Amino acid sequence: MKERLAAVLSAHMGKIFGSLLGLIVGWIFIAYGVLKGLFVVLCIAAGVFFGAVLDSPKGSDGFFGRFLR
Repeated sequence: MKERLAAVLSAHMGKIFGSLLGLIVGWIFIAYGVLKGLFVVLCIAAGVFFGAVLDSPKGSDGFFGRFLR
């Protein structure tokens, strides 16, 4: 049973992630309004982007590496 559930979840991981992300973004828009919600979503996206850049193996060699030494 666990193997079948794991197989189904792994086959549809993008759909599950997209649905949860849509639910969270929709909740933010309802709770804070469209402009404040867009600001929160953009801040989250920027944080994820910069975190991914810093976590990458080449992150310390690039532009940000000079400031983080």
